[in-house]
Amino acid sequence: MEKHTYIPQGVCARKIEFEIEDGKLHNVKFTGGCDGNTKAISKLLEGADAAQTAEILKGNLCGVKGTSCADQLAKGIMEALR
Repeated sequence: MEKHTYIPQGVCARKIEFEIEDGKLHNVKFTGGCDGNTKAISKLLEGADAAQTAEILKGNLCGVKGTSCADQLAKGIMEALR
């Protein structure tokens, strides 16, 4: 499995870690952020298609921040898939 670490910008989470194997997401982990929400995202995304997940999550906003932890995860996934 290929492990990735992404440092998000403009959100409460300080780090997002995930693995991609055969185009599927595994072991998504947020450091910081809204604990319940980020744990739920991690559980929902286990085994999900990485590219499709990035498309679904990109542009998701949290309040007036202009981004969100989910949007930042999408950016991290897109970066990893390049």
